[in-house]
Amino acid sequence: MADGTRIMKCPGCGCTESKVIDSRPTEENSIRRRRECLNCQRRFTTFEMIETVPIIVIKKNGGKELFDKQKLLAGVLKATQKRPVDAVSLVNEIEGELQNTLRQEVTSTELGEMVMIKLKARDEVAYVRFASVYREFKDIDTFLEELNELKIRAAAEGSKE
Repeated sequence: MADGTRIMKCPGCGCTESKVIDSRPTEENSIRRRRECLNCQRRFTTFEMIETVPIIVIKKNGGKELFDKQKLLAGVLKATQKRPVDAVSLVNEIEGELQNTLRQEVTSTELGEMVMIKLKARDEVAYVRFASVYREFKDIDTFLEELNELKIRAAAEGSKE
């Protein structure tokens, strides 16, 4: 077929009707399926590749580049250094959310906000570290404003309990 889709046929009789007996993910970003032909009952294995959409990041200067998971991870690792935050898990969540939106482009601003929301929920110190670089705090007053907002929010959440 022109779109890359193929009709699956039983290797024994050529029938296109089969049922899935067992499915499991593989380490190569694919799914292994054990099938049984509905015509001749022969069992066979298929592998389905998980297709991902390439994501383009639109930078602040208007330039575009492919989403680089390692680059994002490096930034998150700096912010979470010596903090109880699983940076790999956080970056995997973000990548998964981006893939699930099926959007092909995301701005670096949106990406940064996604990281900050997740860090704020996990660890305020890591959040402030990331925000200080991401938001390019110009001086100590801007930095203190962010800290004060965090303190106010934390106090409000503490009074709700």
